[in-house]
Amino acid sequence: MVEMKVVAAVIENNGRFLIAQRPENSHMGMKWEFPGGKMEKGEDAAACLRREIREELDLEIEVGEEIMVVEHQYPDRKVILHCHWCQFVQGEAKALGCHTFKWVSAGEFKQFDFSDADLPVVKYLLRHI
Repeated sequence: MVEMKVVAAVIENNGRFLIAQRPENSHMGMKWEFPGGKMEKGEDAAACLRREIREELDLEIEVGEEIMVVEHQYPDRKVILHCHWCQFVQGEAKALGCHTFKWVSAGEFKQFDFSDADLPVVKYLLRHI
């Protein structure tokens, strides 16, 4: 069984959070998530998040503290998801490595079909925001 260590950015800007829809032909295609990706060998979480958000959305972010770690077992892989608070710094979001993206309030989360690994993050934010 494959085990993947990934990071996710909970990016807040003016009370709204950035969520991204996974590409159609990817694992969990068309599901919504907090953007991020797989950590490369020797890469720390902050460097990975800055790289992934630049590659996927063409944005610059400041990476803050870790919110939580989610371990989720999919049928074909185990995902260990490290979620960090992040602050938008600059740029205009573009869907470079995702199907699309949206800036939404926490109250709008229920309108989106999030990937299973991201659901605990959604629940956490709904309780704490």
